[in-house]
Order: sequence, then C-alpha cells, then structure tokens
Amino acid sequence: MRHLDIAEVAQQSGVPASTLRFYDEKGLIASTGRRGLRRQFDPGVLERLALIALGRAAGFSLDEIARMFAPEGQPRIDRQMLAAKADELDRTIRKLSAMRDGLRHAAACPAPSHMECPTFQRIVRAAGAGGVGVGRKKAPKAPGGLVRVRVTPLL
Repeated sequence: MRHLDIAEVAQQSGVPASTLRFYDEKGLIASTGRRGLRRQFDPGVLERLALIALGRAAGFSLDEIARMFAPEGQPRIDRQMLAAKADELDRTIRKLSAMRDGLRHAAACPAPSHMECPTFQRIVRAAGAGGVGVGRKKAPKAPGGLVRVRVTPLL
C-alpha cells in the first residue's frame, strides 16, 4: 500500500501541513513513519480528516472529536453527544433567528426613533438583562414535579 507524504495529504484534504502536524501531535491522526523529514500517512487518513472537518463544522472541540475515535482509529461516535450538540445548535439557531428578526425590525421600523419603538425597547431591556435572543418563561409544574419551560421569541 502506498503511503502519502504530508504534502500530498495537505493537497488532497485542503488541511494545511501545520494543522496536520498539530493533529498528529494531539493524537487525532497518526503518521506511519517518515521518509526523510516528511511524515507519511496511510491513505485512510483522508477519511479521518473528513470526519474531523465534519465534527469541527458541527461545533465539536478537538477533544470531543478525539473521543469519537476508538484506540484502533475506527469511529466510535457517541449518539448522546450528537443529540446534545443538535440541541445546542437548536438553541443557537433560535437565538440567532431572534437576533436577525430584531435587526430586520430595527432596520425597517417606521418609528421616528428606535427608542420610541416598543419592540426595540423590549430588545434593549432583554439585552440589559442578559436575555437577548430568546425569552424564557417558567410555566406551572407539570404532573410528576417536572417544570415546563416555554420559550418565546422576543419579537
């Protein structure tokens, strides 16, 4: 089997050689040796780099990504961790959507001054209270002692 040197891996994956060296030192990928001063990699490293890129794009830290690989290098993806990240992304999307809607309103608001606009005043109050993005209201306790949380957009 032909091994790829670090320059070939960088070219084929789009990952800079400095990042490849960092990933190797961190244990995310493993070089198979050296030819001269150049690190050599198994061609399977390209798939592993694609999985790392997917994890980074989803917002996982490098430490979290490292835990997604078994010691022998095969993916060992924790489904609960994926679900938790999806929930986190849902919260971020709601917050960013509310912020986008607020900005669009402020840009098109017909009020003579933003400070005369009730919606803009509500956004400013929420920002001052640390709640820009999503307003949360606690509802009465549900049967079994669970607390329901109702999430409402600011606008």
